Amino acid sequence: GWLLSPAGRPYLESILQKNQRRAFGLLEHPALPPALAVPTVAYKLFLSGKSGVGKTALVAALAGTPVSPVHHETLGIEATTVYWPAKLRASGRPVIFQLHFWD
Repeated sequence: GWLLSPAGRPYLESILQKNQRRAFGLLEHPALPPALAVPTVAYKLFLSGKSGVGKTALVAALAGTPVSPVHHETLGIEATTVYWPAKLRASGRPVIFQLHFWD
C-alpha cells in the first residue's frame, strides 16, 4: 500500500511510463528529484531449474514485459534488470532495489 500512498507515488512514477513498467537500458536508472533521492541496493538473482517450469515467465511478469504464450527454451542466459521501490520497515526510509535477474 505504500507505493500507492502520496509519499510513495513519486517512487512508483519513476519506474512507470504510461502506467506500464518502464524497461530501463543498461546504463539507465529511475530518475528522482534531488529532494527524493534514495539509495539503490543491487542484487543479482540467478534462476535455475528444470525446463518449462516458468522461470522466464516469472522474470517477464516482474519486469512488466509480455509473457509468451508458447513455450520456447531459453538459449544461454537472459539478463533482465528490474527496479523495485520499497519502504524499509526497520528504518521507515524508502529504497530502490535493483534486481538483476539471470535466467
